Amino acid sequence: MIKPGDKIDTSVKLNIVDGGEEKSVAFSELLDRPVIVSVYMKNNTGGCDRQNKSLAEKSGEIRDKGYKVVAISKDSCNSHKKYAEKLGIGYILASDPEHEFAKATDSLVEKKMYGKTFYGPSRSAYFIDTDGTVRAVIEKVDTAGHADELLKKIDELES
Repeated sequence: MIKPGDKIDTSVKLNIVDGGEEKSVAFSELLDRPVIVSVYMKNNTGGCDRQNKSLAEKSGEIRDKGYKVVAISKDSCNSHKKYAEKLGIGYILASDPEHEFAKATDSLVEKKMYGKTFYGPSRSAYFIDTDGTVRAVIEKVDTAGHADELLKKIDELES
């Protein structure tokens, strides 16, 4: 997994939903201010819903501290639009079905479900500066308290 101080490949292409509008961007285009990327697995599942509800409740506080929030999963932009409306999400949702962001952060991990083994992105959060430098990583997200752990990490980084 990528470490603080490392730079990520900011040319990674993502389809995003921002303010209800869908567009395709290079990750670098999102870096007009520091970004927190919160990785989750799938819309409309228990832990992922808790993670995004936490973010939705406090994304304004995070934004006020100078950070942009991007939550990323393999879901389609169409699914993201419905999900954003359902949960009242006011931050960017990114679609990454090929796990390009996970590859750029070296965070594909082995997972097991229903007796099958596969690789998928780690449920992690990345604090990334405008030049693509990783400032911090939370490797195992606390789904229910996710926004609070992000705010705590921001305070640590800014002190």
